[in-house]
Amino acid sequence: MNPIEVFKAISNESRLQILQWLKEPDVHFKPHEGVDMKEVGVCVSQITDKLNMTQSTASQYLTILQRAGLITTKRIGKFTYYQRDEEAIKHLARYMMNDM
Repeated sequence: MNPIEVFKAISNESRLQILQWLKEPDVHFKPHEGVDMKEVGVCVSQITDKLNMTQSTASQYLTILQRAGLITTKRIGKFTYYQRDEEAIKHLARYMMNDM
């Protein structure tokens, strides 16, 4: 994990909000196509709707978070689902506590 890329990724309010929503998907989203959001993740269309943005902007934000290593993706059929990478976030927290 590159700390500079992570800090760039979370320096945007909407991207930080996405991470917060994905922490508790059942609280912030309704299930999509009967998918277990804790197991599989949240569909990009759900995130787009909640952000009230175009899908291309939401997808760009998700790509930035993914490249920073903060979220993972799963493809099921024509849908892409996103969830937080909890291990990466724990690693970031340890970095912040020990290296800063």
